[in-house]
Amino acid sequence: METLVNLAYIAASALFILGIKMLGRAQTARRGNLLSASGMLLALIATLLESGLDYQWIAGGLIIGSLIGTVAARMVKMTAMPELVALFNGFGGLASLLVGWAEFAKIHHLGNTAYFAESSVPAAFTLAAIALAMAIGGITFTGSLQAWGKLSGKLSGRATVFGGQKWINFSVAAALVVATIGLIVLPSGEASLWIATLFYAIIVLSLVLGVLGVLPIGGGDMPVVISLLNSLSGLAAAAAGFVILNNVLIVAGCLVGCSGLILTLIMCKAMNRTLRNVLFSGFGAAAAGDGETVEGEMKAASVEDAYYVLEAASSVVIIPGYGMAVAQAQHVVKELGEILEANGAEVRYAIHPVAGRMPGHMNVLLAEADVPYEQLSEMEAINSIMPTVDVAIVIGANDVVNPSAANDPSSPIYGMPIINAHEARTVFALKRGQGAGFSGLVNHLYFLEKTRMLYGDAKSTVSALVGQFKNS
Repeated sequence: METLVNLAYIAASALFILGIKMLGRAQTARRGNLLSASGMLLALIATLLESGLDYQWIAGGLIIGSLIGTVAARMVKMTAMPELVALFNGFGGLASLLVGWAEFAKIHHLGNTAYFAESSVPAAFTLAAIALAMAIGGITFTGSLQAWGKLSGKLSGRATVFGGQKWINFSVAAALVVATIGLIVLPSGEASLWIATLFYAIIVLSLVLGVLGVLPIGGGDMPVVISLLNSLSGLAAAAAGFVILNNVLIVAGCLVGCSGLILTLIMCKAMNRTLRNVLFSGFGAAAAGDGETVEGEMKAASVEDAYYVLEAASSVVIIPGYGMAVAQAQHVVKELGEILEANGAEVRYAIHPVAGRMPGHMNVLLAEADVPYEQLSEMEAINSIMPTVDVAIVIGANDVVNPSAANDPSSPIYGMPIINAHEARTVFALKRGQGAGFSGLVNHLYFLEKTRMLYGDAKSTVSALVGQFKNS
């Protein structure tokens, strides 16, 4: 039976790897998701074949978890997907913390000598795995809750910075490291007050560090934070796998941890910033007043004015941002693209790596609307042809098209690669009002002579444009 279980774990791990690979392309993403889910189902069945498990608790967990997952998948709006992802990352971290807690409680219940007499694993290794599962899991849990609050609007999206913050964070992190090492190296006696103190200190310090770690990170950096927390949830799961000696949990956790870390670095590169800068710079705390003073004013245009320009355009680039997600405008945006194509224009969708509030946010929305994958262009590809584009339509994007990133050394985002919408012949910016974006920065693009603002809800504005074409 043990051989069959391990073979099933190997097959499940292979399905995880294939599934992740297929998630890299829109055409195969759905199949990849099904493969990964099938691998998890196989791993679950194999685990149930092992002896010593209470099937009533497992069945109850399956039913409750399936209900929550079904409700979340069907009822949560696409606009709420970033905070849902953050919340699920947090639950993954909490699960790992509880696994470590339960195993530590088992050690003290059986007694140090009796527990490790039955185990072939060195005591220091087991205690290290327990400590890491709890520490990383705790940081992931409260950090993800903080990210969820910022993304959902329940907490301020601005970076929260105060005097001595870095020293406080460093002190908490140092204390957590000391407590973790202490739990590993000190003898684990049955009634050791020191061991119990260190154990609960790890839990409290990790939970506190998760909150303090995300506080100084502004909403504009949330894509990086989500991918980093996703990586941490994977590492916590891998540590939990070492705690209970479960091979498939170790493999799955390592896959999530490594892929999340790679994605985090890709996000940082897309913003021309280091991970250290994202985590500790406090970007967005007072960004609105930074950079050069903007001269001129935003010039509004009517839907009719925009229609006449678009009707004559031979090439159009649509640049989506979080505003499209908020308005749930992806379907009417696709309809507008089809009308422009029928009118003879070449239409492309320019996707910035950190547009929206989670990695791949815009890709998900456009895929939901069945926008052809061939029309999606990455930043480097679209920038090479932007000077030849007749019209660029910016829908709720802010920092990712802000020209101050390219020409204002005093700007906080100077050096960040952007989509060069300002190089198009005409720019239409769809925006609810004249305020700054989520990160608090004023977009210099809106003040250019070639830019016209279409104020209002993006879905209503695009629908009005579609109506103009249909009625002409």
